[in-house]
Amino acid sequence: MTAAHLPLLPIAALMGSLVSLCGGTSFAKSLFPAVGAEGTTTYRLVFATLMLMLFWRPWRKNWTWADLPPLALYGVTLGVMNLLFYRALETIPFGLAVAIEFTGPLAVAVYMSRKPLDYLWVVLAIAGLGLILPWPGSTEALNPLGMGFALAAGACWALYIVFGHRVAARYGAMATPMGMLFAALVVTPVGWGVAGPALLNPHLLLAGLAVALLSSAIPYTLEMYALQHLPKHTFSLLLSLEPAVGALAGWLVLSEPLSLQQLSAMGLIMLASMGSAYAMHPPAAASA
Repeated sequence: MTAAHLPLLPIAALMGSLVSLCGGTSFAKSLFPAVGAEGTTTYRLVFATLMLMLFWRPWRKNWTWADLPPLALYGVTLGVMNLLFYRALETIPFGLAVAIEFTGPLAVAVYMSRKPLDYLWVVLAIAGLGLILPWPGSTEALNPLGMGFALAAGACWALYIVFGHRVAARYGAMATPMGMLFAALVVTPVGWGVAGPALLNPHLLLAGLAVALLSSAIPYTLEMYALQHLPKHTFSLLLSLEPAVGALAGWLVLSEPLSLQQLSAMGLIMLASMGSAYAMHPPAAASA
């Protein structure tokens, strides 16, 4: 499919999804002083779960106890991934946190493909991480704890992809609200333990609702539309722009500038992600 034949509306929807997600996550970071990363994650997951439950109404399905383990595993992974990523945002810039987290899906893609060329993407990703690792005497290194949280979130993202494919094949669209329910059940006690009654502040509740709308409900809706109308390789390539959009949102909303070295690191990881996505889903030859 050539550029001239790519549908513009689905592309605009996917880019809108990235903008909404990154804008919502940047706004979410402003809640950290009041309720912490844990409380903010709770807002996002609880409100998103309520929205998805009302939309999909999964209670209409006849569930059995056998459905509990796969959905719980999927949901717990989703919840921990969100919690770890928000913890990473406490100490490292948004764009770089997203770039580091992308190493998770990249690892899954390379493992599933195992083509010789895929090792190039691994080298590029390692080079990108090497630019921001806390080397002795380095002035551009990121906070080690923040990087650890981002890498752990990436590992959870990799597991989320594996578990997500399984529950999607088994339960279809109903997997999403049920997974979010388990994610919210796991994270809410952690959020309450950190923020306590502050989570019930009406103003913060409204802000948390906005975070859920911008970071979950709107991006999910737009992504589903784009995924239905775009080739998989095009979708994956465009999705690899998320670190750049995140860096821009962090700069505009949070005043998080990145150094040239950090931008280079992010660029290498993005290039690795885009190369891996292109290699896994090469476009079909254009017809004459």
